Amino acid sequence: MSRPTLLTGWGRTAPTAATVVRPRTAEQAAEALAQAGPRGALARGLGRSYGDAAQAAGGLVLDCTELTGPPRLDPDLGEVTAPAGTSLRRLMAHLLRRGYFPPVTPGTGHVTLGGAIAADVHGKNHHVDSSIGAHVRSLTLLTPRGEALEVGPDHGDTELFWATVGGMGLTGVITSVRLAVIPVETAHMRVDTDRTGDLDSTLELMERTDQDYRYTVCWVDLLARGAATGRGVLTRAHHARVTDLPAPLRREPLRYRPGTPLSAPPWAPPRLLNRATVGAFNTAYHHAAPERRRGQAQPLGGFFHPLDKVRGWNRMYGPHGFVQYQFVVPFGEEATLRHVVEGLSKAGAPSFLAVLKRMGAPTPGPLSFPRPGWTLALDLPAEFPGLAGLLRGFDERVLAAGGRLYLAKDSRADAEAVHAMYPDLPAWRKVRERVDPDGVLVSDLARRLRLL
Repeated sequence: MSRPTLLTGWGRTAPTAATVVRPRTAEQAAEALAQAGPRGALARGLGRSYGDAAQAAGGLVLDCTELTGPPRLDPDLGEVTAPAGTSLRRLMAHLLRRGYFPPVTPGTGHVTLGGAIAADVHGKNHHVDSSIGAHVRSLTLLTPRGEALEVGPDHGDTELFWATVGGMGLTGVITSVRLAVIPVETAHMRVDTDRTGDLDSTLELMERTDQDYRYTVCWVDLLARGAATGRGVLTRAHHARVTDLPAPLRREPLRYRPGTPLSAPPWAPPRLLNRATVGAFNTAYHHAAPERRRGQAQPLGGFFHPLDKVRGWNRMYGPHGFVQYQFVVPFGEEATLRHVVEGLSKAGAPSFLAVLKRMGAPTPGPLSFPRPGWTLALDLPAEFPGLAGLLRGFDERVLAAGGRLYLAKDSRADAEAVHAMYPDLPAWRKVRERVDPDGVLVSDLARRLRLL
């Protein structure tokens, strides 16, 4: 056992101490679970949940990043099998050399496969391809009693499988994954870009054109006011074919060039990201974007994971960290989306990152976040005055609209609101109680939101 270690989410708020162990094999993970004390245990990947989902105050945390090994690609079946500690970045590099790509990737490659499934992550292609759980063919789950169960959407304990997809690590420790993959010709994207002048034009253009593209996302300026409220930069893309590339890139079309990331300063002053600095950036970014550009070849890493170019970018929010807020509301509830956008603009809330997407078909996971509708994700400095009340008001509007918050992003919601947003929570609890009757698996998120 190691000494207690302070852990936080990517937002760097609410640190808590836990004993951390680093199993290298499923057998070592089972031994660690057997040693869990009264405060329970939890698996943790690369720590990219924004809040307290991968923390267990006073308990035992299994750092699963050493549950790795070479992925095994089966091109005949169109699937890859990999240890759950494999990062999506590493998996991408392995697959691209062979002409394949993961079916879903979120906004960072620094996520383990196990963590991606526990959060049922989604990407820019949810409106077409759903979330990652829809592409998992099977997984091996280590239960608190030491059983290694292979479960999938159509074999084994299917209830347990779907309780694990989006289950925030509270049903067991995922040790390996069998995942469908998609064929690609190149390591580039063919990108179309449009600059929009306000929220109405943003929504109209997305609604009209999203189904023509596999990947689509819109950056939104949440500090713009008046007629410019909700202006954005919409990017949509397909995987580039060899013939889409400039001649120099055709020589090695599958070469993956993630590059060496820059490092954010180890320390940033409080309130570095404020209305003035973020407003200046937003204005410059919006004006620098092309009004209309078609067919640009962009490297995969730059399109899917632009923030991975800066190591430790979360430190830019200063010592108090930041809050990530993501919600989804059904189509037809655009008034709620507008209320949030206008509310943030009016409050002068300095959101450096704000992305709008349209979501498609959900998975059957009871705690899976995505639903058909509009999703907006944004971040705000945790020290922003009045932030708690502002977001609580948004929660009420999202709930009234039939929407929900993303548990992998949350660090501050009320338990009552989350329970109302996830009506299948009681069914999920029954499955969890069956597989973990002694209540070994627990997290700070689960305690705060009374999920167990």
